[in-house]
Amino acid sequence: MNDQKRKPNAKIVCIIQARMDSSRLPGKVLKEICGYPMLDWVVHRAKNAAYISTVLVATTLEHNDDAIAKWCQDNAVPCYRGAAQDVLDRFYRAAKTEKADVIVRLTADCPLIDPHLIDDVVDLFFAEKADFAANRLPPPFSRTFPIGLDVEVVSFSALEKAWHAATKQFEREHVLPYLYAEDGRFHLSVLDAEKDFGALRWTVDTPADLKFLCTLMERLKCNREINWLSVLDYIQTHPELMEINADVAHKSFTDIDQRANQTKDYDE
Repeated sequence: MNDQKRKPNAKIVCIIQARMDSSRLPGKVLKEICGYPMLDWVVHRAKNAAYISTVLVATTLEHNDDAIAKWCQDNAVPCYRGAAQDVLDRFYRAAKTEKADVIVRLTADCPLIDPHLIDDVVDLFFAEKADFAANRLPPPFSRTFPIGLDVEVVSFSALEKAWHAATKQFEREHVLPYLYAEDGRFHLSVLDAEKDFGALRWTVDTPADLKFLCTLMERLKCNREINWLSVLDYIQTHPELMEINADVAHKSFTDIDQRANQTKDYDE
């Protein structure tokens, strides 16, 4: 843990969204990297963020997600189960259950999520007195951090307003678009990387993505404490690794919204 950080006077809860359903890689959140389920990687790394008070997994009441609930029980990780399609409702109720003042939103398909980067976004959130802070927003906004390092931070009061007011399907399914969909609705802050690394893909949606992460971490001696900049340095000196999942197209929530009746991958 980064103990040099001075914790703000607020309960900051990290909520990790996780589901077993995935059209391109079913059960991906419990697939193993270096012998640990991907969900374990995300929980472990989130717990190393200095500002986080509690790490909670939010999954659904669907039978398929019993495996996630069991993993949480076996590993003493708090778990909230709620609506499958209304992810905003699930997220809000999970935050309310923990009496959170501020919530960090992560997804369970990002095993290299960086605890220091989480802290940096939380720092920005408080420094700017924001309602919502993130290190990426979907198009038409730009991305400068690799896909798979996404961090969103929101105040409970702003989340509650969104929960009451959001009525569009994509706003309910994707949790936080209501906060940034309209200029001036909330006070937003975005953290950008020093250079544009937004084309790099470190998330897991497909077998190729999983092979890339497994190969990468085996080369890095399965170091679960490694920071994203060290990963970046290694990849830049071994660019052949990126060929493993170079052909995978990333799904944006606008892509998924157009196919709303199909199996969804955006939750994790």
